[in-house]
Amino acid sequence: MMRQVLLVFLLTFVACLQVQGQAYSIIDKRAIGYYEEGESFLSRKQFGEAADKFRDAYQRSKDFYEAYIRHAQTLLTTGRSEEALEVVRLAENRLAIKDSDLFRGRLAWLKGQVLVEMGHFEEALEAVEQSTPYLTEEFTASDSYRENMQQFRMIEEGIRNPLSLNKEKLPAPLNRFQLQYFPVLTADGKRIFFTKRDGMSARDHEDIFFSNRDEGDWTVPEPISLSINTRYNEGTCTISADGRLLIFTSCDTPDSFGSCDLYLTERVNGSWQKPRNMGRNVNSRFWDSQPSLSADGRMLFFSSNRPEGKGGNDIWFSKRDETGQWSPAENLGQPVNTSGDEVSPFVFFNNTVLFFASDGHSGFGKKDLFISRYTSRGFGAPENLGYPINDQKDQLALFITAQKDYAYYTENSYHQGKADSSFLYRFDFPEEIDLGENLVVTEGRVLNEQTGEPVEAVLSLVNLENDSTLYTFRSEGEAGTFTMIYPDKSFSGLYVEKQGYMPRIFNADRDNLKNQKNLEIYLEPISSGNRFVFENVFFDFDDTRLKSASISSLKRLVAFLETHPAISITIAGHTDNVGSDAYNLTLSTQRALEVKEFLVESGVAESRIDTRGMGASDPLVSNETEENRAFNRRIEVIIR
Repeated sequence: MMRQVLLVFLLTFVACLQVQGQAYSIIDKRAIGYYEEGESFLSRKQFGEAADKFRDAYQRSKDFYEAYIRHAQTLLTTGRSEEALEVVRLAENRLAIKDSDLFRGRLAWLKGQVLVEMGHFEEALEAVEQSTPYLTEEFTASDSYRENMQQFRMIEEGIRNPLSLNKEKLPAPLNRFQLQYFPVLTADGKRIFFTKRDGMSARDHEDIFFSNRDEGDWTVPEPISLSINTRYNEGTCTISADGRLLIFTSCDTPDSFGSCDLYLTERVNGSWQKPRNMGRNVNSRFWDSQPSLSADGRMLFFSSNRPEGKGGNDIWFSKRDETGQWSPAENLGQPVNTSGDEVSPFVFFNNTVLFFASDGHSGFGKKDLFISRYTSRGFGAPENLGYPINDQKDQLALFITAQKDYAYYTENSYHQGKADSSFLYRFDFPEEIDLGENLVVTEGRVLNEQTGEPVEAVLSLVNLENDSTLYTFRSEGEAGTFTMIYPDKSFSGLYVEKQGYMPRIFNADRDNLKNQKNLEIYLEPISSGNRFVFENVFFDFDDTRLKSASISSLKRLVAFLETHPAISITIAGHTDNVGSDAYNLTLSTQRALEVKEFLVESGVAESRIDTRGMGASDPLVSNETEENRAFNRRIEVIIR
């Protein structure tokens, strides 16, 4: 935002001066001629030539304050802030000879802007304070003044109340290239992906590299895959939480729609498949890049400069349906997108917090990092992440681990206002920034119960309160491995399903699935006499009516029977040992009938369903404790 405001300020500043009733502060026609030549170059954005003419103007006439100011502004706009500060100080020294409140205020104000660009925030605030008594009402009524004052107030608040964090450059063997940027980590934090480039010239193309963390140390980075890295530019990638789906940017490839497009590849049996262009629903004839995929792989955010947006670069999104198709991309809109640039989106693992970089919102310098939280009305007003996460430099490509312990990002180094290198950094993520509920990371395998071989199954985490699917994952066929990451909701169910197998149903809290590292889930092939506990079917104590939280499991059973039309089942009801045998038999029978009634009303043929009341005759565990009795109060499904 700073550079953008400076340019506007630069192109309108002289008009403000001329309104004061004088064209220039000097009468030397040759000096004025140099100045006006500089203005002509400036109007064509020939900044180097303009700067030379403004310098010629005040070297010809030492008290030509407009030329000092214009020269300093031009230098500042082109990133030469140290030179700009020298020019401002040179002009201030002249003010001691020829006192002028008008120029004293303008110079102090400009000095504050220069010092902000250099990161000298305390000195900048002091300079702005010194300028205040000398600024006219007309000057302070300008939009550029108000925008800059908003920035200065933010800076003052930031340095007075800084966040406590420790930034550190990632150690060797990482950061071994001239340019590495856009870090992305797997859900377990054990693998980092990033974009690598050897230089800034057009000949230096991008590739995706990765490194593994082995007992705290990172391995030497290596290319991700020959099927992904080509002679074209590949970079800025995102990966699903289970590590199976990768989306990345490739530029100037033969099948692209625009300058840069998004491509998708999946890992099958440990190998990345040939990438495919994500198509016209996602990509455009313009620049589409910097993707961020939600943890479950169903929502994609990215940055694009297509003209239908709100400004230069905007954040866009696309949704993936059950068939794997991506919806037409939509602009995220206000209040996230502005007339400036919004880039490098990152959606946190809970799908409700979005981070991005922007120069269109009020910030500390160039591009700052912002957070926007999802509500029932969409993503809310962005909040600056504060100081010292943000400073006078560009902050880009934030990635926060699922465990909320570290934030990874890219920091550029500059030479004469231009980025000439970039490195990967991280910092302890501040607890003051609320990321919502804690996340659970569960890793394991799905196996065939009879053979022990891996099974490629679908794992669905469902909110039992409203029957909404929170996340869907898959186990990988070669090893049957999976990684699930999801919010720490106690009232959720996990469904593990594969056609031809009996489903496994869990209550995530009661069955202690959270943060498991080597969870093994066994699926049993369907055959007569097999049975499974029909979890997450709830009745109130001493009641036969199904509770609303049972709907999710009941729908899953309907789908199971529709997928396997040759199967008939018996619904068996069980109770604990509280009460008489006769009463428990009746209660369990009525509960089984209640489940059958739901299935029949959902379209399952009545002839396919038998019921049986078991009472307390077949406990899973002893009835000595309330916890055990809760396990024994259950519904089972038996294949006939």
